This record gives sequence, structure tokens and C-alpha cells, in this order.
Amino acid sequence: MSANIFGERFKVMSFGESHGPAYGVVIEGLPAGIEIDEQLLNKNMQRRKPGQGEHTTARSESDQPEILSGVFEGKSLGTPIAVIVRNSDQRSTDYDQIRNAPRIGHADDVWKNKFGHADHRGGGRSSGRETLCRVIAGSFAQMLFQSLNLKTDVFAFAEQIGQHKLAESTELPENIKTFLSDAKSSGESYGGIVKCRIRQAPQNLGQPVFHKLKSDLASAMIGLGAVEGFEFGAGFASVDLKGTDFHSTADSVNYGGIRGGISTGEEIIFRIAFKPTSSITDVAKKGRHDPCIIPRALPVVEAMAWCVLADHLLWMRTDKI
Repeated sequence: MSANIFGERFKVMSFGESHGPAYGVVIEGLPAGIEIDEQLLNKNMQRRKPGQGEHTTARSESDQPEILSGVFEGKSLGTPIAVIVRNSDQRSTDYDQIRNAPRIGHADDVWKNKFGHADHRGGGRSSGRETLCRVIAGSFAQMLFQSLNLKTDVFAFAEQIGQHKLAESTELPENIKTFLSDAKSSGESYGGIVKCRIRQAPQNLGQPVFHKLKSDLASAMIGLGAVEGFEFGAGFASVDLKGTDFHSTADSVNYGGIRGGISTGEEIIFRIAFKPTSSITDVAKKGRHDPCIIPRALPVVEAMAWCVLADHLLWMRTDKI
């Protein structure tokens, strides 16, 4: 299997399977001398980890990252950074029945058909647990911005879960937690919308032809499991606007902080639609699954945004002398 690497200058290679000994990531391209903030790394990992309440999967993992290379005396060496997280709470026998009977809505049969030999346990490499690799990579990308004293901030929040519209908050209200807990016990699942704001992004990020900043952000988000749609700026609502309204000012919010594929320095805004979790009815009741992945997807969305920003920040620094 190929295509496990993301990025051009800030390269991220993810590896591992859901029920294997560990998941891991190799990061290449982070310059030497970057201050490594392990507290930030652990904080981001804790936001994504499973077993955080009755409204999430019951799989219990500490998700403690182990830095194996590329860091010395608290700073990056400029060499590849390797980080792993060991799996400890696998229940592989729970998946014996799907070895020859793929689950509806999952990729079990697709992977088996494509590769011939596939790990069916917990979805193998297609498991949502793979996103911990992305959170690790995004954390190191964020450290790059911190070391350069840039004030860029990435903030993702749940705008909608099921039919419930939510306020811009990092915490789920109790009624939504109850709603998801009830869904989990009944074998139901829901999708939702994540909105992400990138504040104080540097100007001039993005290549204007094949690697526009908006296209790389779209690729990063569409590449997440369960994502069904992506829009930035005015998005699909722009078709209802006249040109004189859409282009009313040079810094129009309709542009979403990107013009000509290049960041303008204004706030970048995009939205992502996630489908309902594939595990439903008896599969959900018997297994350990999230009734909605939105709460745990927030740090993953932020992480992928940081990876794209870091990639283009390093790229931009070689655009001119």
C-alpha cells in the first residue's frame, strides 16, 4: 500500500493498524532548533483519545506518545522525528465475525477487494484511531509557529450535531452529551458540521497553481474518514450572490481569507460535513463505537490545518530571495 505520506515540505508519514502493537508517525522537514513542547503534544492527544465519556467509544487507551528520534535536549535536530503510541486495549475477538461478513457502511469489503489480504480487526489501517498520528504531526507543526513567535491560532468547533445547531464553544453542552449517549445505547449514529477558524495566518501561504492553500486544506480535510463535504468562505452560498455583492470589498469575508490560492492575512474560515458514524444497530450495541465522531474530530481537524500551514510556511520561505 502506498500513499501514506502527506505534505511537500513538512512531510508526514503515518503507519500502524488499529489492533497492531502501535500507531506511529514520521515527520520530515521540521527545521533544527524548534522548541519541543511535550505539554502541548499531550494536551492535543488527550482531546482526541477515546473513552472520555458515555457519549464516546468505551475503548480505553492512554494515548501516551513516545518520541523515538529527531529531538535532543528539548529541541528538534532537523532529522526525521519518529513518534509512536502503543495500543493496549484491543479486543480483536470482537471482530471475528466480520472476517467474512463485512459491516454495512464500512470499508471492510472495499479494502479486502483492493488488496486481497487485509487486517479486519477494528478496521485495520482504515480505523479512526489512525487520526492520532495526524494529531501528533499537527502538534509539531504548531510548535514550528510557536518557535517563530507567530500568533496564528487554529480553532475548530462543532457547529451542528445531527439536527442540533451549536454555539461556538469548545465544550459540548449537557443536552448534546445526553443526546449522544441515548444514540449510543440505541445503536443510532449522527453526523454533523465542523467549522474551523484560522486567525492571524501569515500572508503569502499557498502556491497559485497546483497547490493553492484552499486546495491543500480541502485535501487535508476530505482525506479524513467520514468527511462528505468541504467549503471555505462563502462556499455554496456564493452562487446566490451577485458579483457586486460577493466582491464588495477587497477583504470580503466571502473569500475566506484566501485569494488566488494565497492567504491574505485575514481570517481563514472553512466548514466540513461529516456523515453519521457507520457502526449502527447491533454492530454499535455490541462493539465500542462513537455515535458521532464530531467531538473527537475537532483536534484532528485542527491538526491537519496546522500541517498544511506548516507545509506552506516552509514553502513560502523559499519563494523569493
